[in-house]
Amino acid sequence: MSSPTRTPASPPPAPLRTAVVGTGGIARSSHLPALRTLAEEGATELVAAVDLDAASAASFAAEAGIAHSSTDLEATLAAVRPDLVVLSTPPAVHRAQAIAALRAGAWVWCEKPPCPSLADLDAITAAEPGGERDPYLSIVFQHRFGSAARHVRRLLREGAFGRPLVAHCQTTWYRDTAYYAAPWRGRWATEGGGPAMGHGIHQTDLLLDLLGPWEEVRGMAGRLVHDVETEDVSTALVRFADGALATVVNSVLSPDEVSRIRIDCALATIEVTHLYGYRNADWRITPAPGVPEETVAAWRDFGPDEPSSHLAQLRALTTDILAGRRHPTSGEGARRTLEFVTALYKSAFTGDAVRAGEIAPGDPYYTALHGGAPGWAPAEAGENAA
Repeated sequence: MSSPTRTPASPPPAPLRTAVVGTGGIARSSHLPALRTLAEEGATELVAAVDLDAASAASFAAEAGIAHSSTDLEATLAAVRPDLVVLSTPPAVHRAQAIAALRAGAWVWCEKPPCPSLADLDAITAAEPGGERDPYLSIVFQHRFGSAARHVRRLLREGAFGRPLVAHCQTTWYRDTAYYAAPWRGRWATEGGGPAMGHGIHQTDLLLDLLGPWEEVRGMAGRLVHDVETEDVSTALVRFADGALATVVNSVLSPDEVSRIRIDCALATIEVTHLYGYRNADWRITPAPGVPEETVAAWRDFGPDEPSSHLAQLRALTTDILAGRRHPTSGEGARRTLEFVTALYKSAFTGDAVRAGEIAPGDPYYTALHGGAPGWAPAEAGENAA
């Protein structure tokens, strides 16, 4: 059964009729509370729940007060015709599901990892109608949308802190053997990658959002503890287009878990330390000697506290859709982060520095993050690459 084709001439009116696809843990813990809040604000209306597990879809629908639950996405798209489709499914199915939703005339908000390769993401983008007010895919990168990140991003863009010089981006978490007992974890085809892709991508995305275009990455990766296909730790050295240098560390081997970004600029050091989400109080700005106290006070005034969260981003996304404009984590705003992660893997597995824009169709890393590299690619992928 093929999805109906519907391309709106203008943005839909509020509330956005929303379908949730994938009714597991993240949908229940993060997406549903955000959608309920926005429903109370008049921005969204939950109209469908879809999952391959009929019982899971039905229980989610009952919990959310939704009349329609199904195991068939395309039938749901045809019957319910939602304005917005929220994908909280594994990355391996994001390409097919996103394209089906776009062809049905729906905007798509997709959980990270976006999809297993740049080729998949480009295929999704190619399925977008392309008009300024037409549906598009956006990715769940909620750390861009807390009040503190918005404040710091504006000050960086204005040059208030002076030139960015040195940065550190750290996602050092802990995942035990039991975590990898789930058969889809630790596998390229189903989890989409190791900590560089599945865990640290949020901090990486925030770093890129704050510092702007990256120019070159030199990476290393290791499989030090877990018996998996992917890495369990990675590091990278990064040069940004403006000359700033950064380190990026992603790990699932670290008992003292922390997520941290630090940016040293000419006039100040900006740092955020948290785990899975931040508030204003998690940010610290340290001025260089000689900066006037009134300037420092203005820097430290983050305004009303809006934590980084699915709610913060979804509120911004629905506002953008209703206004007929592109959301920041759509199009190139989504691709640059996946391109960086892909470049980190390519550099780690080849031993070569990788420059922005280098990975294109024909490059083995364009279609698979492991690139067919010996010792990293699944056996069947390595045979095909050979």
